[in-house]
Amino acid sequence: MRKIILALVAATLTAAAAEAPPGWTPELFKNASTIQFYTADETGKGHWSTVWVVVIDGAPYIRLGRRAASRIDGNANAPFVNIKVGNNEFDHVLAQPALEMADKVASAMADKYTMDLFVRFMDHPLTMRLVPAPVAIPHGG
Repeated sequence: MRKIILALVAATLTAAAAEAPPGWTPELFKNASTIQFYTADETGKGHWSTVWVVVIDGAPYIRLGRRAASRIDGNANAPFVNIKVGNNEFDHVLAQPALEMADKVASAMADKYTMDLFVRFMDHPLTMRLVPAPVAIPHGG
């Protein structure tokens, strides 16, 4: 039930997101070797996870292994995460499941990352699109 509610909220917020916050560009994500996303558990304890990122049709995507996917599933701030890309930090970013993009994201990861030759054989149960919510706030620069 929680996943259905989160999917509905995600769809609504995606439709409502007018424009990306300053600094949020496809190039920012294309040029990044890794990004970090922040989640918090039910006790409020937070964790920054470092992941690879690719851009498809102007949108950033991440592919998560079991540990990172479990952090998303247990995120008290769901469906939102904070994102760090280089010196930029964006709060209140929608982490939207995009399972229909799993094959395209895997292919893009293989093209971008040489080490994907080994990583692609690991389990990646969750592929996500990162969408700046209307209230996303950039930091740094």
